[in-house]
This record gives sequence, C-alpha cells and structure tokens, in this order.
Amino acid sequence: MAATSRGFASHLDFKLRRLAFHPRPHSSTSNGGLEELRKRRRFSLRGDRRGVSRISCCCSDSVVPIRSGKNAEKAEERRFDSKKRPPRAGVQASAALPFFASSSSSSSSAAQSHFLSRQEKNYPRCTPRNSGPQSRDTPPKRDTGIANEKDWGISLLTENVNESGTNEDGSTWYRESGEDIGDNGYRCRWTRMGGTSHDASSQWKETWWEKSDWTGYKELGVEKSGRNAQGDSWWETWQEVLHQDEWSNLARIERSAQKQAKSGTENAGWYEKWWEKYDAKGWTEKGAHKYGRLNEQSWWEKWGEHYDGRGSVLKWTDKWAETELGTKWGDKWEEKFFAGIGSRQGETWHVSPSGERWSRTWGEEHFGNGKVHKYGKSTTGESWDIVVDEETYYEAEPHYGWADVVGDSSQLLSIKPRERPPGVYPNLEFGSTPPPADEPPEEFSPQ
Repeated sequence: MAATSRGFASHLDFKLRRLAFHPRPHSSTSNGGLEELRKRRRFSLRGDRRGVSRISCCCSDSVVPIRSGKNAEKAEERRFDSKKRPPRAGVQASAALPFFASSSSSSSSAAQSHFLSRQEKNYPRCTPRNSGPQSRDTPPKRDTGIANEKDWGISLLTENVNESGTNEDGSTWYRESGEDIGDNGYRCRWTRMGGTSHDASSQWKETWWEKSDWTGYKELGVEKSGRNAQGDSWWETWQEVLHQDEWSNLARIERSAQKQAKSGTENAGWYEKWWEKYDAKGWTEKGAHKYGRLNEQSWWEKWGEHYDGRGSVLKWTDKWAETELGTKWGDKWEEKFFAGIGSRQGETWHVSPSGERWSRTWGEEHFGNGKVHKYGKSTTGESWDIVVDEETYYEAEPHYGWADVVGDSSQLLSIKPRERPPGVYPNLEFGSTPPPADEPPEEFSPQ
C-alpha cells in the first residue's frame, strides 16, 4: 500500500512512506541492531541548520490598489521572511519504522512551485510601496520546530490604523492596529491583517502582538490561519515569553509553536505542538507532540528533553502508528545520565491485524568506569546479557541553551513596558494560575 497524496502532499507538506515493518534479527555482535539506534541517537544530539532564501519584492509601483479607511496614507511595506528553523533530526522515524517521511523532495518542490503560482493569481506577493499587506496564504510545514523571532518579521505599527482596500484582481485586504491597557501595567500592542480572493474561495488572517506589564513579563506572538480554493485549511501560532520564575526568582524565556493543516479533498491532516523553556542557570526543557493522518494511516510522536543545569539529563521518545486494518507498530526509548553514570532502555513492537504481538526490549547500564551492561529479549526467544568495554556518550548540556536563546530574543527583550508612576508597585501574584495555552480552533481539529 503506497500512502502518498499528489495534491495535498505538496500543498500542506504532507507525505508518508510505504507502510512497512522490518524487525532485525538479533546478533551477538550488534545486539539486535542497537548500534544503528545509537548512531541515530548520536546524530540527533548534533543537528544542522538550514534555511531558504528571503522573499524580496520585485514589482514596480505601477499597480496601485484602491484604498479606503483612515491613516491609509501611512501604511507601510511589509515583507515576509520565509526562513525556518531546522527540523530536529533525532525524531525522524528509523528505517524500521518509516511512518515519518521527510518534507523535502523534488516532486513536492515542483508541486509547491505550481501551488505558489496559483496562489499568486489571487494574492500577488510582490506589492508596491504603500499598498496593502502581502499575502500570508501559505500553510506551515511539518517538522520545522520553533522559528526564531527574526524569521517572522514582526513589525508592529506605532499608531492606531484601520484601513482596507481592493486590488486590481478583485482581491480585498484589511489591516488594523491598536493598543489594549489593563491593570498592573498591562499593555498589549497588536496588528491584525488579512485578505480574501475575488471569489472568496481563498482567505488568510494574521495577528502580531507584544505584551508587557510591571512585573517584568514580556511576550511576543503571532497567530495565522488560512484556507485555499481547494478547501485546504491551516492554523499556526508562535509565542516567545520572558518572565520571572515564581519559585527560583530566575529569569526564564519560553518559546512555543503550534501548527496544523487539514486537507479539503481527502481524509488527511496533521498537528504539532513544540515548546522550549530556559532559565538563567542552565535549566532547560524541550519537547514536542505530533499527530498526523493520511487516509487509512495515522501516526503519533512525542519526545522530551530535560536538563537540570547541574549535569543531570533525561531524554525520551515515543512514536507509534496504526492502520484502519488493525496493524500497529511503534518504537520508544529513554535515557537518564548524571556524572557519567546512567541507563538507557527501549522497546520496538508490532501488532498484526489478527492481534499477534511481537516486541523486542533492550537496556543498557553505564557504570562510569568504561563498563556497560547490555541486556534484552524478544517475544521470538532471542536474548542477550553481556558486559562490554565501551565509552559512555551523552550530552549533559543542551546544544542550544540560555545564552543562545537570549541572543535570538532581542526583539522580545527590547519590549518597553508602560511607565510606572512613583510609589506604585507591581502585584506579583505568585502562585496564580497561568493563562491558558493557545489551542487550535475546532474547525481545524485533525480528528
């Protein structure tokens, strides 16, 4: 069964490989393929950086849309930076569990190019100076993690604006901005924009905001959604927050992203939630939850990393998939280390439509003296229990930590709160319930 989708795979960056499960037989020298898992795990601890070129405007000023609304003459040019952060290589599916596929391929690139040209018929991306906002009608891509603030190009207007217009092709646009004021020095500056094609078959919306109060809380965020003529829909939100931890009193920066896309022509869609948390003493937490479906196949993935800033580290991954026929398979592992001593353990499993289950479990104990105890067994009778001389490898610190996130958060840190009157002090309210996390609209639910 080939699980591919010619249209939706390119439009919503949604592609799966052929369903397969290939359990490897146990070998006394390879420990049932664990060396391959170790290689994948080591590769995941590094990662690379990729990017795409910036979109620039190349049009002349000959096309001037009809404009209306106050402050229309002060509208400014917008440019959208399409750079993205790299995917986390370590959470891609293994060769034995190929239910996660790469989002890059030559065929999808060609289809994406065709899709962009069709979008430009409704929303010209190159717009002249003093025109409406450029179209943001492209869906998010899978496995791209959390973007840096500079990749969003957030530029809030300095004054209240409420304007709209019609382009030559009949598509309409609007842009508005304002400021909300509240207790304890709360202030939220925001800009909203959007557009609709001439026949209302396609539309997009995007909101930018920055928040602050007298406690030192600062927040930068984006929310965008859209729908195209084929019925494909998407939703995405991104947030970056600076606040003081109520227990340690340390400065903390938290970043998060949620992304979702749904096909309008078939039973297909995906959802991802990513988060990262850092404090000034090196404490770090990272994780992601993912879900996807393509016709009769569904898959899930969760992973997490936790560094306490004093050398202790916990990492784990759990991913599984199933088909409507009843076939299920998955893979999970966990590692814990401190001062060179720790353990790893995991399981690979498969369930047939008739309910027959196969599994292989494995474990490692690292004693910190160059000795490693390896053990494991499977439901087919294989087993091993040996002690070997082997170097212990793990990362006690994240490859991207506090210093990195501070360097990439200049716009967040530069948010200026309202001026506090003399003798007025902020109400810290430690222990209060934090605001609810953003959730995707019901209309975009992947279920």
